[in-house]
Amino acid sequence: MTPRLREDYDSRIHSALREKFSYANTMEVPRLDKIVINMGVGEAVRDTKKVGAAVAELTVIGGQKPIVNKAKRSVANFKLREGMEIGCKVTLRRTRMYEFLDRLITIALPRVRDFRGISAASFDGRGNFALGLKEQIVFPEIDYDQIDEIRGLNVVVVTTAKTDDEGRELLREFGMPFQIPGS
Repeated sequence: MTPRLREDYDSRIHSALREKFSYANTMEVPRLDKIVINMGVGEAVRDTKKVGAAVAELTVIGGQKPIVNKAKRSVANFKLREGMEIGCKVTLRRTRMYEFLDRLITIALPRVRDFRGISAASFDGRGNFALGLKEQIVFPEIDYDQIDEIRGLNVVVVTTAKTDDEGRELLREFGMPFQIPGS
């Protein structure tokens, strides 16, 4: 079964973007490429079990097993040695990507405390969007009683858009709740 957002993109968003930006070729129209969810675990320097808990939570959120990130170099001030496990990330594509974006927009973001919209300034200049969440418990898959600690996570939405305006319009069409300028 095709995800709801993918059907929406194929039926409505693709043609709306093509009309708005006057693309000559249908392949020029921006689309989602991948979504990367990253969870850094700074406490892993003191307790290595924290990475295991983060991996379990990210597995539940993303729907697939994440890879564990290791420190590239030693930093004495942080008591960090090269090769220590300090985080995890998962890259979502195709069906899982659309399902995660749907859950993020419709369920998780409205559950964020004091939510007034996402800053539209979080684009990188090439149409990719980055978002930081302070707590993983906004996702309904996470059982509040089972977690040992509140952890933040980063979500990067990678698009094929060439400019920030194209990427912003693509995400706006998907229903991303951007802040209204001046509010």
